[in-house]
Amino acid sequence: MGKQRRWLVAKKSACLMALPFLTLSPTSWALNAAISGVSSPVENNIDAYLQSIDEELYTDVRLEGEIRQRAREAMRVFGYYEPEITVDLNQTPVSVQIEPGPQVRIEVLSINIAGDAQSDPPFQNALNNFPLREGDALQHAPWDRLRNQLSGLAIERGYFDWAFADRKMEVRPYLESARLYMDFNSGPRYRFGETSIVGSHIEPERLRQMQTFETGAPYLAESLARYNQRLAETGWFSSVSVRPRLETAQELTIAPFAGGAPWWNEATASQPQRPRLSSAALASALSLNRRDEDDTRLPIDVSVEPADRHQFEVGIGFATDVGPRLRFGWQQPWINRFGHSLNHDVYISAPEQRFTGVYNIPLEDPIRDNYRLQYGVRNRDDGDTQSLEGTVEVARRWEFENRWVQTLYFRTTFEDFTQGGVSDDAWLFYPGIQWSRTRTRPQRFPLWGDRQQLSIEYSDPAWGSDAQFARVTGDTEWIRTIGNDNRFSARLSIGAIETDDFDKLPPSLRFFAGGDRSVRGYSFESLSPKNEEGRLRGGQQLLTSTVEYQRRVTGDWWGATFVDSGDAFDNWGPEDLKTGAGVGVRWISPVGPIRFDVAHPFDSEDDWRVHFSIGPEF
Repeated sequence: MGKQRRWLVAKKSACLMALPFLTLSPTSWALNAAISGVSSPVENNIDAYLQSIDEELYTDVRLEGEIRQRAREAMRVFGYYEPEITVDLNQTPVSVQIEPGPQVRIEVLSINIAGDAQSDPPFQNALNNFPLREGDALQHAPWDRLRNQLSGLAIERGYFDWAFADRKMEVRPYLESARLYMDFNSGPRYRFGETSIVGSHIEPERLRQMQTFETGAPYLAESLARYNQRLAETGWFSSVSVRPRLETAQELTIAPFAGGAPWWNEATASQPQRPRLSSAALASALSLNRRDEDDTRLPIDVSVEPADRHQFEVGIGFATDVGPRLRFGWQQPWINRFGHSLNHDVYISAPEQRFTGVYNIPLEDPIRDNYRLQYGVRNRDDGDTQSLEGTVEVARRWEFENRWVQTLYFRTTFEDFTQGGVSDDAWLFYPGIQWSRTRTRPQRFPLWGDRQQLSIEYSDPAWGSDAQFARVTGDTEWIRTIGNDNRFSARLSIGAIETDDFDKLPPSLRFFAGGDRSVRGYSFESLSPKNEEGRLRGGQQLLTSTVEYQRRVTGDWWGATFVDSGDAFDNWGPEDLKTGAGVGVRWISPVGPIRFDVAHPFDSEDDWRVHFSIGPEF
């Protein structure tokens, strides 16, 4: 007997020593059981209860008892309280035969809501959607969900005095019946009080204009979350906290019966602690004082910290079109108490160097509405194109609820250029309007997304321009995923210029095709009409399209195959668009997607071109 006991101790010790290794394959020690005699939902629940049993840690007698106990617990939630369970450990897998017995049915179902929530639609919807009725088989899960749903709605919708006056489930297995009682008293619904702002370097009134709720409106937690998000999106702050001042609104609060702090203390950690009345004192006070409307006003505390006034960013990349590239950014998210911002950007590559700046003046809604002053200088020296360009633009921007952005702008451009061996310079003054929208998820490597953009511009000598033209450009791009491993993308770009002064238009307004983001298989901006000397002169129209299919190979590695077609030309309906096709590899690196493509142009038998780029698609 002593030897057997020592052997059991040694066996248990060995099991304990092996525990760290069990985490490598936890399912290998799970009990494998064949369950029969019950319907699928009940069988699945029993199987889930038995999964965590490690039969190596039990003697046969204890294992059989543990299986029976867990099976009964798994069946109770479906109303089976008196099953007969037969366990055969000599079979592989272990045989668990069940005679479920009678199913308990609901004899009495009493659910009541009192207080202001009685007329609140979400609470009524919760009751209307409750699936159980008198005479139905008892199920615990819907009952527990309703309890959690009511308490969750109360917290979300400002019923901070809520309580269950009665909540019980009386089960009589011998009578095959159950009585369910739930009386929920929401108390009054609190309303938004005055907003207090602390730590802001921006005019407080500007932050109040961004509120997603009105003082006196019924409390809604979602409104606070949206207000918090909007403040964070301004870029003015390094941290934002929007929270209700719960203890101020509930000076007469019953301390928890079990002692300790109430649940909302963590949410109001920054507020001074105040004494609470006992139940008896509260009852006495309520009998003498009626609650007026101000008692349900819930002050809102906004605490913010300024963002760094100067922020710097350096980026290094490479693309086949331009070779190595360097970018330096200097952002000033706020430069005064009105929230104006200033951003500067320097971009350097072999064919192009540019400096740009944006001065942003936010309006009543800083996220959606603003004025912008943009300016910049760009130098290009790429094959048949050489130009030095200076631009100043004043714009008014609106963002609508559907996420479309409308921009109305007036642009002034001076460009000294040589295109295809022909040199000239031009002063252009032209207004324009643009509509755009970009949606992606997730951000780094979208599995779903789309982008649209449409721009219309017009220039006329009547206000001093050197050329008259109307220019329209449009882009659309779509990404969709089937399952987790099949990703499709499509892109279409169009452009058209109507003018009698094409030779006066600088290269920045003419159309060229070819390159990593256009028709692969052809070098960057190598497709356009040519002059008599065989040099590129740019086109008056543009049409390019792309269809690409990507397949996940493993992890963050994807394979791709694609077809691109398009050209820049002087007349619509070209007889022969340039087409290229190829294969590629995508790697979702920590710094963004890296794309490597090999493409072959269809109008050449020997040419192959490699395309390599780093960065997001949108």
